[in-house]
Amino acid sequence: MAYHIKKAAVIGSGVMGSGIAAHLANIGIPVLLLDIVPNQLTDDEEKKGLTIESPAVRNRMAAGALKKLLKQKPAPLTSKKNLSLIEPGNLEDDLEKLADADWIIEVVVENLAVKKSLYEKIDRVRKPGTIVTSNTSGISINDMAEGRSEDFQTHFLGTHFFNPPRYLHLLEVIPAERTSQEVTDYMARFAEDRLGKGVVLAKDTPNFIANRIGTYGLLVTLREMEARGYSVGEVDSVTGTLIGRPKSATFRTLDVVGLDTFMHVAKNAYDKTEGDEQKVFELPPFMQKMIDNGWIGAKAKQGFFLKKGKEILEIDSATLEYSPAKKLKTPSIEMAKQQKGLGNRVKSLVYADDRTGELLWHILAPTLRYSAEMHGRIADDIVAIDNAMKWGFGWTQGPFETWDAIGVAKSVERMKEEGDTIPEFVQNLLGKGYETFYKEEDHTRYYFDGDGYSEVPVNEKVIDLKRYKKQHGVIKKNSGASLIDMGDGIALLEFHSQSNAIGLDIMQMINFAVDEVEKNYKGLVIGNQGKNFCVGANLGMILMEAQDDNIFELDFVVRTFQNAMMKIKYSTKPVVAAPFQMTLGGGAEVCLPAAHIQASMETYIGLVEAGVGLIPGGGGNVGLYLKHLKGLPQGVQVDYQNIANKVFESIALANVSTSAEEARENNFLDFADGISVNPDHLLYDAKQSALALAKNGYQPPKKEEFPVVGETGYATLLLGAEGMRLSGFISDHDMKIAKKLAYVLAGGKLPYGTLVDEQYMLDLEREAFLSLVAEPKSQARMQHMLVKGKPLRN
Repeated sequence: MAYHIKKAAVIGSGVMGSGIAAHLANIGIPVLLLDIVPNQLTDDEEKKGLTIESPAVRNRMAAGALKKLLKQKPAPLTSKKNLSLIEPGNLEDDLEKLADADWIIEVVVENLAVKKSLYEKIDRVRKPGTIVTSNTSGISINDMAEGRSEDFQTHFLGTHFFNPPRYLHLLEVIPAERTSQEVTDYMARFAEDRLGKGVVLAKDTPNFIANRIGTYGLLVTLREMEARGYSVGEVDSVTGTLIGRPKSATFRTLDVVGLDTFMHVAKNAYDKTEGDEQKVFELPPFMQKMIDNGWIGAKAKQGFFLKKGKEILEIDSATLEYSPAKKLKTPSIEMAKQQKGLGNRVKSLVYADDRTGELLWHILAPTLRYSAEMHGRIADDIVAIDNAMKWGFGWTQGPFETWDAIGVAKSVERMKEEGDTIPEFVQNLLGKGYETFYKEEDHTRYYFDGDGYSEVPVNEKVIDLKRYKKQHGVIKKNSGASLIDMGDGIALLEFHSQSNAIGLDIMQMINFAVDEVEKNYKGLVIGNQGKNFCVGANLGMILMEAQDDNIFELDFVVRTFQNAMMKIKYSTKPVVAAPFQMTLGGGAEVCLPAAHIQASMETYIGLVEAGVGLIPGGGGNVGLYLKHLKGLPQGVQVDYQNIANKVFESIALANVSTSAEEARENNFLDFADGISVNPDHLLYDAKQSALALAKNGYQPPKKEEFPVVGETGYATLLLGAEGMRLSGFISDHDMKIAKKLAYVLAGGKLPYGTLVDEQYMLDLEREAFLSLVAEPKSQARMQHMLVKGKPLRN
C-alpha cells in the first residue's frame, strides 16, 4: 500500500502535543488538535455568559494551547502564520473528523487504561490504512495495541518525539509485534525526509533508548556526587562541553527538564526493572525532598541552582541549603584543554589521577557498561544507541564512540581490577582480537555487530564533509576555506576559519572558486558543517587595522569583499548558498548575491553590524534592498520609500530571523529559495538545486539600474530614527550610524526615483563603513563584542 500523509490529527494539547502539532504545521501539514471537553466553566467564561455547551468552552483546551504556542520560548512555530494550519477541537464533537486524517498521533496522559480507551474510540472512526502512533515515553507499545482491530494493529507504532519537537533532532520509532514492516519503513523515511528528524528504531522496552541510557547516566552521576563528596556546581563544571556534552551539563539540564518530569521517567524504568539495575533507577532521598518542596527546577525558579540577583547558588545535597556555585579546578582540566580533539580530551580526563579523573571515570564506566548490556535489548545495533544519545541528549559522541576514544582494552582492564562485570558483548569484541567498536576502511565506516563488522548505513542525502574530503580530496585550500569536488560537476566551497569569520583568506578562495567553477564545473555550493554557517567578517582584524589608522588597508579589504560578492552574483555558473544556524553580517552578505539560497529550517540570518558600531560593508545594504525589489509583482506601482523603510529598520535594529521561514518573510530569502527541514540533508539539497539550475540553462542576472528614494527619502528615514533618539530608545552614536545607513540606502542626495547602479551604491556603502570604523565609539563597540561576546550600548 502506498502511504501519503496529507493531513494529521494530534490528540492531547499539552506542551508536547501542541509542540508536535506546531512542527507539523511548520512543514505545511494541516493538523486537527483535539482534547477533552472541560466539565466546568472558568470565571472568565461565566462573565461572558457562556455555558458548558458553548463551542468556545468545549474547545477551550486546544484553543488555549494554540494561544500559548505564540508566547512560548523557544518558539514552537517557525512563523506565526503557520498557526492557521492547526484546527482546534474536542474529542466529543470532532471525533468523526479523525476519518479525514492520514496520521493520528496520541499525546495524552501516561496511563495505559486512558490510552486504550482512547484507541477504542479511534478504531471506530479511523479509515482503514490510517497510521496511528503514540508519543509515549515509556508505556509498552504492544500493551497499548492489545484488543484493537487487525488493521489498527498493523498500522500502529510508537513515535517518541523529544521536547521541544521543533528543535530536538531525535525521533524514536518503536514498532509493535504486529506493525507492518511497510508502515515502519514508511514512517522512518517520512520522519527523516519530511519531519527532518534523526530516526532510530527502538525496541518496545521501558523508556526505549535515549531515556533508558540517559536516565541511568544521570542517576549514576547523582549517586557518585553524593558518595564522593562533590558539589552540584563541581559536577556541572566537568560534565558539559569539556567532555562533549551540552553546556547545561548534568544539573542545569535536570533543572530545565524539571525534576518532576525526570522523576516520572526514572519511576517508569524503576517499576519495570529488577535487581541491581532497578536500584540505580531509585531517586536519591534528597532529590525526593526537593520535589516535595516544589524545588523542581527552572519552572519553579529553584532547583539544583537558584539565582539571586546576578549570583548563581547551588544546592547542598546533604543540607538542602544554597551556597555560591563552585567549579572543579584540577591540573587535568588545564592539560585536557591543550589536547587536540574531543576523544583525546576525554581520554586524558578519564584516566587523570585527580578529583576530575576520579569523578569522570566513576560516571562514565558504569554508563558504558550499561550501554553494552542494553545492546540487543533496547536496539539492534550500537549505531542506534549512539545516535539516540547524540540526537536526543546532545552528546557529541555516543557511548560506544566514547568507549573507542578512551580505549576499550585499557578501560576493560581497569574495570576488571575494580571488580566490575564486563558485558558479554564487549568480551566478544576483545575475544575476537578487535580493539574498537567502530573502524574505518577505504573511507567507509563499520560497526561491531556482536559477531564481526557491518557497514554503518548511510542515507545518500547525508553528506559528512570530513569523510568526504578524505575520500575525494580537496581541489585547493588555505587557512580559511577549502574547495571540494562534490561529484556530478558541482564544487563546494567550505569555510573553516575561526567561527567561519570572513577574512582575506576566504575572499581569495571565493574568487578562486568562482573562476574554477566557471572553467570546469556546472555549479558551486557555499556551505560547511561548522557550528554556524558564518558569524560575519573577521572583527578582530578590522578593529586592529582601525586602531592603527590603516584606512587604506581597510579600504582594500572592503573593496575586495564587495568584489568577491559581485563575483558570486554575476558568476556564469549558478552559486547556491547553504546557510544554517547563525548567518550574521558577512555571512548574510555571502547569501544575498547567490543565484539560489537553500537554507536550513533553523537559519538565523540578519545584518547585525549596527551592534558593533558599523553598517554592512560587503554589499549587504544594496543586496537586501534589491532582494525586496525582486519580490515585487511586475507592472504594479511601487512605493520605494516603504521598501527603504523596511530595509533601514531591519539593518538599523540588527534584526535577526528566528527561522528560515521568517527570513523569507523578511526578504532575505525569496519565493524561489529553498528550505531544508532536515539539517543533515542541507548540502545534498543545495547540490540538487545547483544541478537543477545548471540543467535548466542558468543565466546570470543582467546588470541593471534601479530606483532609490534620494534626498526626500533620506529625510523620511531620519525622521523615524530621530523620534527613537528623543524617546531614549537609541543613543547619539546609534543616531550617527542611522544617518550613515539612511544616506546609503537613499542613494545619497539625488531626486526621488533616480536610477543608479550597484557600483554607485557599493561606493557609498564603503565610504560610510570606513568613516564609522574610524569612530572611537564604534571601536569601543567592536572591542566589547570581541571581549564580552555581546553588544555595547554607548
